[in-house]
Amino acid sequence: MYRLFLFLTLIVSVLSAGGCNKNINSSQSIPDEILTIMNKPTYEGAVWSLRVIDLDTGNLIYNLNPNLVLLTGSLRKSFSSGLSLNTLGADQRFKTPVYRQGSVDGEGVLQGNLILVADGDLTFGGRVTSQDTIQFTNFDHVDANALGGAVLTPQDPLTGLDDIAQQIADSGIIEINGDVIIDARLFDEFVVPNNERLISPMIVNENLIDITIIPTEPGQPAMVDWRPKSAAFDINANVITVGEGEELDIELSEPDSSCFELAECVGVVTGQIPLGFKPDLPEVETLVQTFKIEGPSAYARTAFIEALERSGVTVNTNLVGPNPENKVPPQDLYSTDALVAEYISPPFSEMTKLVLKVSHNYGANLSLALFGLAKGERTVEGSLDQERITLVNDFDVPADGFNFPTNGSGSPDSEASPRAVTTLLNNMKQTDIFDDYFDSFPILGEDGSLKFVDEGSPATGRVRGKTGTSIGFDPDTQQFVVKAKSLGGYIDSASDRRLIFAVFVNNALLSDISEVFEINNDLGKIASAIYELN
Repeated sequence: MYRLFLFLTLIVSVLSAGGCNKNINSSQSIPDEILTIMNKPTYEGAVWSLRVIDLDTGNLIYNLNPNLVLLTGSLRKSFSSGLSLNTLGADQRFKTPVYRQGSVDGEGVLQGNLILVADGDLTFGGRVTSQDTIQFTNFDHVDANALGGAVLTPQDPLTGLDDIAQQIADSGIIEINGDVIIDARLFDEFVVPNNERLISPMIVNENLIDITIIPTEPGQPAMVDWRPKSAAFDINANVITVGEGEELDIELSEPDSSCFELAECVGVVTGQIPLGFKPDLPEVETLVQTFKIEGPSAYARTAFIEALERSGVTVNTNLVGPNPENKVPPQDLYSTDALVAEYISPPFSEMTKLVLKVSHNYGANLSLALFGLAKGERTVEGSLDQERITLVNDFDVPADGFNFPTNGSGSPDSEASPRAVTTLLNNMKQTDIFDDYFDSFPILGEDGSLKFVDEGSPATGRVRGKTGTSIGFDPDTQQFVVKAKSLGGYIDSASDRRLIFAVFVNNALLSDISEVFEINNDLGKIASAIYELN
């Protein structure tokens, strides 16, 4: 049962149709080292595609079904992140301001409201290091529920709120006779099909509650802790420690999204955890799971009030309740004279690195929204339209080579061909942000989603590639199916040529769900073979 948690950046869905058949041996230009992998029994009935070109000369090296449009999984993020980075700029910083409505009297009392204006800062200080970078882990909390564990970053998720609260206290405000309001009108919020996440410009801890569960003694309650802690969301835990070797059985019951505007929003954690349990993931010591923050503005409002009170500012309003967005002024009427605090993020290149390294779904969808906003669009539909126009007109990506109908993160419906991927990767070299884009990709054997792929390969450190995975279930065969497994990026080959590559496999049947890791490794081995042969 617990094996079902061990998905690497994937989405589970129901598959109603079978796979495609392609005779890959007919492509004589593909080396035997690669064909041997593609012809493994696991891939009987699957479809492969591959394209490799020399970045400097443009020479075509390998070409297998290059125009075949296949499901991408998270490889799609290389498009949404690349365009947003190029449009906003690597040095763009998000500025989250706080304005006052009303005046501050001689005793430091604000007679009016305090308004935090969300600016789409993905981490809002929660991962920021003293070097002005954004920290990530190779098994990040954004995929904790799928992976069955995570390594949490050490930074306090409430850093951004605490910072601006202290600025407000330092400005001389000691009391607020009014309300605290979150202005989240930067763009129109939207829900993506991948895990039904609400994408909002107001973000605290990437709008997740991290739950850490540690066994104690058999028959005793397990230790259950969470972060961030706030009156906006509480945890009711009933997890028992059982004997070593017994089954792990943990259930998270999400509250209704409307609870974030009420006085009692509680996530329930029940089940059992065996003594000595560690997730079946390298370098991961504890079981971490997450709840979604479905009411980001109401949650942030409560957490902000708490931060103000920690800084010594008295707030005379309800701690928990709906965000009174009807009280915000027109967006163009905020005055610099009323600015009382501002949190400034690390450069946007750091956000892009986080998104691509750990395959951050929320961040990729946020990137799409921010790109659209820069193009004058407030809706996800308008952002997707502008993305298509830009890819075709500015990056020469073939219009019939991709289809991104609903989101910026990939699953369940994003499609592209190897030609489309390599065209984007090739033309990104003409942009001013290419070095930052290149540095954002996971590195084989070193970090992100490629940290534990093809370990010990001679290509370690020489392949930078974005992974993509989507898993389905075929009700006819009662088997899991790799709907999409992909890898695309750059290879500094053994002969010091910089290559661009994209490799896809769709519709591979699995006899056991753990085989998805073997397929991930096989794509890494193909990248390593490309490295060694060129």
